[in-house]
Amino acid sequence: MRERQRESMAEVSGAVEIDMDQLERIEQGAALPGEEILLLLINHFGIRDDEALQLWDLAGYDRRDMYFEGERGHDDGLQLSKQPVVMVMGMDQRVVYSNGVHVSVDPSGVVLNFNQYAEPTQAPITISRVGMSHAQAEKVLETLQQALLRFKYGNGAKQLPAPNQNHKKPKN
Repeated sequence: MRERQRESMAEVSGAVEIDMDQLERIEQGAALPGEEILLLLINHFGIRDDEALQLWDLAGYDRRDMYFEGERGHDDGLQLSKQPVVMVMGMDQRVVYSNGVHVSVDPSGVVLNFNQYAEPTQAPITISRVGMSHAQAEKVLETLQQALLRFKYGNGAKQLPAPNQNHKKPKN
């Protein structure tokens, strides 16, 4: 998955906060990831549910314990668990600057892929992806335009008018 998405070992290990040696052992099949690391990798790569379940199986975890009750339904398939699912995701508050953006629009909405170009000859690295509805994209565009206009024209230093030469200066 890492190679398919053209990410370096350093990028992935930094994104999921594990040692590069540990990631290499996982990729080579010499070590199994812990459940938390596996969830982080699935999240990082945006893996679909069916692929994620295959990864759980490959890592040796019994997915039925996590996703299903033991009951059989009328269609003879496993029923989804009625237990609430809680996912805790750490949010990184640092600002990451991009020097490129790719915008995709389809009937479902808009996706902004913010990129960084390390070197002109290398492929860009996607550092953030943001998806939204068409209506929300229009509001984002409007808000961005207003913010840029305020910065360009509204934040200049306020200056007093130049002194009028017709006025007499007060004497001390």
